[in-house]
Order: sequence, then C-alpha cells, then structure tokens
Amino acid sequence: MIKLNHKSWNPIAKMQLLKNVKHKNIKTFLRFTVIFEDTSQNNRSSTPMQVNHLLREYEEGERDFTEVDLEGADLSGVILIGVNLSRANLTGANLSRAFLSRVKLNGACLHRGNLSYAKMNEAKLGDGNLTKANLTGTFLVNAKLPNANLSGAILAGANLRRATLPNSNLCSANLQFSNLREANLTGVNLKWANLVSAKLSGANLFGAELTGVNLQKAYLNGIKLSRVNLEGVNLHEARLNGADLEEASLINANLSQAQMRGIRLTKADLTGANLETGESDVGEFKLGKIIASGLERCGFKRCFIIGSYPGKYSIPRSTIATIFKTLSGFSNNLL
Repeated sequence: MIKLNHKSWNPIAKMQLLKNVKHKNIKTFLRFTVIFEDTSQNNRSSTPMQVNHLLREYEEGERDFTEVDLEGADLSGVILIGVNLSRANLTGANLSRAFLSRVKLNGACLHRGNLSYAKMNEAKLGDGNLTKANLTGTFLVNAKLPNANLSGAILAGANLRRATLPNSNLCSANLQFSNLREANLTGVNLKWANLVSAKLSGANLFGAELTGVNLQKAYLNGIKLSRVNLEGVNLHEARLNGADLEEASLINANLSQAQMRGIRLTKADLTGANLETGESDVGEFKLGKIIASGLERCGFKRCFIIGSYPGKYSIPRSTIATIFKTLSGFSNNLL
C-alpha cells in the first residue's frame, strides 16, 4: 500500500511522479492536485493566504501580492519593502511596527487594521479603506493617500510630512500631535477631526472642510487659509504667526490666547469671535464685520485697520476707533 502525502509535494515533484506512475486513479489524483495548485497561485483572493507562505515568497523575490486575502493576519514587525498589496484584504490585520516602505496598497481594505508605528514612507494608499484603523505614530513621510477613507482613524503622533491626501476623508479622525507640515490637504474632509497640537505649517488646506475641527494649540504659522470657512472652530492657543486668513470666515471662532503676530485678516469675518488676550503684531485687519467678544483685552500692537466692509454689519470708523481706545500700545492707523 502506497501512502500519498500530497500536501508536502511541490508541483515539479508531482509532474515527475506522474510520468512514472501507471495506475490510472493515481494519475488522475496527481493531475488534479497539480492543476488545483497552479490555479490557486493565479487566484490568491479565493482563499486566505498563510502568513508564512507570503513571507517565504517574499524571501524568494516575489513582490506582487495583488488582491491577496490576509484578513486578521498577524504581520507585526515583518519586512515587506516595495511589495504590491493593491486591493488586498487586510481587514483587522496587525501590521504594527512593520517595515512597509514604498508599499502599494491602492484600493486595499485596512478597516480596523493596526498599523501603529509602521514605517510606511512613500507608501501608496490611494482609494484605500482605512476607516477606524490604528496609525498611531506611523511614519508616512511622502506617502500618497488620494481619495483614501480615514474616517474615525487614529493618527495620533503620525508623521505625514509632505504627504499628499487630496480629497481624502478624515472625518472624526484623531490627528493630535501629528506632523502634517507641507502636506497636501486640498479638498480634505476634516469635519470634527481632532488636530490638537498638530503641526500644519506649510500645509495646503485649499477647499478643505473644517466644520467642528479642533485646532487648539495647533502650529499654523505661515499657513494660507484665505477664504476658508473656520466658523466655530477652536483655535485656542493656536500659533497663527504670519498666517493668511484673508476673507476667511471666523464667525464664533475661538481665538483666545492665540499667537497672531503678522497675521493677515483683510476682509475676514470675525463676528462673535473670541479674541480674548490674543496676541498680534504688525498685521492687517479688516474690521467691518467684527463683533468680537473679549476684544477690549486683546493686544493688537502696531496693527493696520483697513476700512470698514460695506454691508449691513459694517462698523463706522469712529466706532472702530472707540473700540480700540483701551488697547495698550495700539497705533491708530486707519486707512
């Protein structure tokens, strides 16, 4: 009696044995197993791939793992540099502290995946599903994430410097203490996102949705936010030195104790904004629609007041002068 342990055979061994076997049933069995294995190699998405199998193929030089199914897999700490995992199923997978530089994850599903402290510089995650994923401390410098869905994701302390995220969804994402310097955030949905103490200097936020976003203590020095809707946004203790907020809507915004040296607020709407103990130096202000709380305690030194804005909320110059009578160090430059 011959024992056939077919699981341990490789396709070449099976084909070699097939030539030497005469029994019809054994021939049929072997032919079936060879065809089955070849088919499974071409259609990895049909059944879950074992982690050890994937790592073995990677060591042998394979880099294309498109549409592979690794749902719930433990890949923590693995090295998969430059691999193609486009459209892969990594739902709930653990990739924490993995080395994934230049990895392609376009269209991949990483819902509730753990990517904390992973090295993902120059990674491509366009159209990826990272909803509620954990990216705490993840290194994503120069990463490409256009149209990615990161709603509810945790990116606390993540490094996204010079990353591109146009039209991505970061609604309710946790980005506190993250580094977004020089990042492309055009058209990004940041509604109700937590950006406390985030670094955004040099970031492009053109067309971004910022309803309910928390920018308390955020670093926004030199940022361009002209014509951006910041209504009701929390900018308490934010650093806005040299920022451009021309024609921005800051209705009911909280700018208390914010640093605003050299800020540009030409034609900005500060109706109901809280500027209490705010600090500004050598800036440009259009005060036609300002009805701010705590204004009498602001330190607007050497500011330029650019005439009142025509409209039903416009404030006469005489009124503006009266408002600022109590401001220490204020120079009355009404243009």
